[in-house]
Amino acid sequence: MQHFEANFDGLVGPSHNYGGLAKGNIASQSNQASYSNPKQAALQGLAKMLTLHRMGLVQGVFAPHARPDIQSLKRLGFSGSNREILNKVVKKHPELLQAVYSASSMWVANAATVSPRAHTPDNKVHMTVANLASHLHRAIEPPTSYNILQATFQDSDKFTIHHELSYGSHMGDEGAANHTVFTHEYGKPGIEFFVYGQRSLYREGPKPSHFPARQTLEASQAVARQHGLDEDTCVYAQQLPESIDAGVFHNDVIAVGNLDTLFCHEKAFLHQSQVIAVLTEKLGGNLTVIEVPEAEVSVQTAVKTYMFNSQLLKLPNGNQLLVVPSECEQNMQTWNYLQTLQESHPAIDDVLVVDIKQSMRNGGGPACLRLRVPMDDELLGGVNPHCIINEAKFNELCQWVERSYRDRVDAETLKDPQFMEENFAALDELTQILKLGSVYPFQFN
Repeated sequence: MQHFEANFDGLVGPSHNYGGLAKGNIASQSNQASYSNPKQAALQGLAKMLTLHRMGLVQGVFAPHARPDIQSLKRLGFSGSNREILNKVVKKHPELLQAVYSASSMWVANAATVSPRAHTPDNKVHMTVANLASHLHRAIEPPTSYNILQATFQDSDKFTIHHELSYGSHMGDEGAANHTVFTHEYGKPGIEFFVYGQRSLYREGPKPSHFPARQTLEASQAVARQHGLDEDTCVYAQQLPESIDAGVFHNDVIAVGNLDTLFCHEKAFLHQSQVIAVLTEKLGGNLTVIEVPEAEVSVQTAVKTYMFNSQLLKLPNGNQLLVVPSECEQNMQTWNYLQTLQESHPAIDDVLVVDIKQSMRNGGGPACLRLRVPMDDELLGGVNPHCIINEAKFNELCQWVERSYRDRVDAETLKDPQFMEENFAALDELTQILKLGSVYPFQFN
């Protein structure tokens, strides 16, 4: 049986906009109130998916969330028709409008944490929906993420989807952006690496002083228990607090791993040398670590270009590919480093540059856009086949985007009830294209 990793990329939704809501996400905050181009954003993401499909990788698509999130407004006490609710929010509570219109669900690295079947006692892939408790605009995502995960990974004999953790920010969980599976071979047991920003139940210990630490140790431990993982296969490490304060809001902003390779900045983890030693020991002494010095690429430059928010992928020919955003090519410091990477570190065979500027301006690179799922041929048979990218599906989705999306959205656009209804109509059609059934609250009413 063939074992591999599949990537499911978030499809950018028709309401894509720059809300600047995420404290600690420098790109998001710096582009607040700029106008966005949803059509271009979606087509850029689809082009990346098609490129990886053509390289022989299994590439899936993850549907966007419905925005504005009227259901969340109803839970906050608003009543009436969708138009009436929207008008009330626009007139009296405009601060809520940006939150329920947030485009952040496009970054499905935050949708869930995924454990491979080789690590779970029931031989199923386990996924825990992230609660994203650190920000209101993200904390509204779990119910729809759960529905889309269920509709995408349909076979409950092969996949178990767990609801998000409870108990608020003490169990703050931001999903796969803070989690990596290391193994020597897909399908074989390895270790699961959980990275957290702080301990929530202990007042003592290092913490960032400027930006919030979104992932807690306690949440990571709870996810591991929920998936039935053996404690000996889990490694927990804390992000370096000063790097969080520099804009490293998730681990995937400063580190990426695949199989038995770790590509990271020297300021990724607290007590980094000890962390690497433990990971190496757990992998039987065989872990390839590419540790980038501050002197060659600063943390600030890494945050600006998202060099580490890249995809590290094994191609069918056995080569390992690093997928980076075009911002890396445009920055002399990162591009000089990447140019010499293949010569100095044979673990990475090639670098692919992709243009996802619309996502980058909102604070998310190639790794933010994808959810990694360890797969084999049998598991793939339990996935909704209409969510797998091929030439025909790519063309169908591009045609849908071309007729459904606007090419300019700003803060004033969000106030228009017609824009809301356009979004809902487009997403209703998308669920038919992807054969998802009813996953959005407006489809249940």
